[in-house]
Amino acid sequence: MSNFHVLAGAGDKLDMPMIRKIQMSDLGDALRLGLADFWEKPSHYAMLVLIYPIVGIVLTVWMNGFHTWSLLYPLVGGFALIGPFAALGLYEISRRREQELDTSWPHAFDVLRSPAIGSIAAIGVMLFVVFTLWLTSAQALYESLFGASTPQTLDALMAQVFNEPGGTTLLIAGSLLGALFELVTLCTTVIAFPLLLDRDVGAFVAIETSFRAVVANPLPMLAWGVIVGAGLFLGSLPLFVGLAVVIPIFGHATWHLYRKLVEPASMIRGM
Repeated sequence: MSNFHVLAGAGDKLDMPMIRKIQMSDLGDALRLGLADFWEKPSHYAMLVLIYPIVGIVLTVWMNGFHTWSLLYPLVGGFALIGPFAALGLYEISRRREQELDTSWPHAFDVLRSPAIGSIAAIGVMLFVVFTLWLTSAQALYESLFGASTPQTLDALMAQVFNEPGGTTLLIAGSLLGALFELVTLCTTVIAFPLLLDRDVGAFVAIETSFRAVVANPLPMLAWGVIVGAGLFLGSLPLFVGLAVVIPIFGHATWHLYRKLVEPASMIRGM
């Protein structure tokens, strides 16, 4: 049985990828390449993320039935926190297309056979913990302003937010709190999953490399976070249906952003 590793990679010592400097124009290039990957077989990719519109409808029905409308905005914003994990199959499709391999949609599930699956799972668990903390914090903020009683309908929530004194505070403080959680996610996982699919470096190095990529390219990476966050938010508005297009494009684009940010292992070995 092969050695199972999570924090460290498969080698005897840590494989620390080299980070490149990128420009704002590289973000547009990554999005263009991501769109090209999506349009190659868009129906396959839409099938992969069809679960997100379904989840959106289920969540809406659940909130309407259990009167948890106060969590609507946190749930919508929270997709930016779990998005890096949700796009795993899309990174794999882009990786295969780059190598001119078969890109039919079943290959998206090849990630389950990745040597780094333990590390991928570990970071995925971390993201879901962050997502849970975000929901808990957002609910605590709401209750501190409006009490434990929640609105019974979406219209009641809108009236509460835009007409009552605490509404402005909720919008501003909630947005700042959400931005903090998204910044943590950006710094720790922006390229962690593509890196693990490409090179089995371990969870620690994947997170550390993402952090170094953000530190080395603060403006482009912050801009990337804003672009992805805004795109996921807009895609979530019509009952999450827009995510069937937004997630594939950003997922593929993230793979190409990773290629721009990290020096290939072959070039490092050849130095």
